Amino acid sequence: MPLDRRLTLSAALLAAVAGVVPATAAHAAPSPFAGPSAQPAAPAPAPVPDLDAVTQALKNTTAAGAPGAMVRITGSGAPLTSAVGVQDRTTGAAMDLNGRFRIGSVTKTFSSVVLLQLVSEGKLSLDAPVNQYLPGLLPDSRITVRHLLTHRSGLADYTNAMFDKTVPGFEAVRNKVFTYQELVALSLREPRTTEPGVSYNYSNTNFVVVGMLIEKATGHGVATEYERRIIKPLKLKNTSYVHPSTQIKGAHLHGYLTPDEAGAPLVDSTEQTVSWAQSAGAMISNTADLNTFVSALLGGKLLAPAMLGAMLNVTPTDTTNTRFYGLGLRRYDLSCGTSVYGHTGTVQGFYTYAFATRDGKRSLAAVANTSNKGAANTALGGTLEGAFCGKKGPVAPTAKRSFALVPALTAAPAEKDLPEHGSR
Repeated sequence: MPLDRRLTLSAALLAAVAGVVPATAAHAAPSPFAGPSAQPAAPAPAPVPDLDAVTQALKNTTAAGAPGAMVRITGSGAPLTSAVGVQDRTTGAAMDLNGRFRIGSVTKTFSSVVLLQLVSEGKLSLDAPVNQYLPGLLPDSRITVRHLLTHRSGLADYTNAMFDKTVPGFEAVRNKVFTYQELVALSLREPRTTEPGVSYNYSNTNFVVVGMLIEKATGHGVATEYERRIIKPLKLKNTSYVHPSTQIKGAHLHGYLTPDEAGAPLVDSTEQTVSWAQSAGAMISNTADLNTFVSALLGGKLLAPAMLGAMLNVTPTDTTNTRFYGLGLRRYDLSCGTSVYGHTGTVQGFYTYAFATRDGKRSLAAVANTSNKGAANTALGGTLEGAFCGKKGPVAPTAKRSFALVPALTAAPAEKDLPEHGSR
């Protein structure tokens, strides 16, 4: 690889480690030695998606235990789609590319957008204590709104105990309706994981409290605010928040929960209240709507520039320095040097990936209809490489040494949005 390319890649790595958001998704920041009138270089055009590689990732996902998997990619002409396997194990119906499904923790990004709009409106402040708005809710008044959105509050994730036994835990809450306060109380029974602001520790409790803040600031349920601020403006006809209804209306995929015990039959988990998650994970959508949502968000259509910039101010979440978290938003740095932004989602029976380039011009939405099967989740994440990096030719020996600095996303297990105990 030419020296200038290696230097550019090294600069991008240093920026990623420091948590600096690059000016574009596909190239390093401008040189600090440039004159004051220098303009950032135009982003390199995204490579054509490698649909064969994406489809192979889907096949790997079903080989790992998912009944079906599918993907939709925008930004290179007409949307590209691929699907393998079945959406209903009883009827054998093939995956429906327009079918709805539960998006799990991708809901967190919807919740973050609503809350950041409220910050722009002066109804909340990111650095104010949560207890300023919800007096007495939390035992530590140092916990701020920003700490919730960045998973740095130290509040324990109540789902660790709730789903310590995957299927029995799910069946115990499948039809249950919780209040937000009950979920927070479950968290407060557990020791806190860190002092506020000290370190990243993913917790669904944080976004339960975000839901409470949204409802306190607006006087409306989160469903109303999702609808008014995101769903209607973007014309997301297949996106909804129906809690505590248990049904997915219209054409939809069936979700299948993998038991902890190897060889045990899958459990159809399609119908549930998802009350255990609410503003942390109870939304329903389809791939087309998720494409629209992440593209609009990264394209600046939902947040003011300052708020979007704050959302994209990320810090590392693991030791590979290829994964980061901002305000309700993940960033993944792929093996080709491209950064993508969005969120993963896990809810019983479904894994979801919804990501876009920094400019929002290319997006991916992928889903597999199983959960508690980490190998399937990791394989589904492999769709990102083919979608955003394109075809990969033979790698020269020098390039091997350079690219070894940026491991492929699939080299590490998928991040967990819920506890997982099933066989890998």
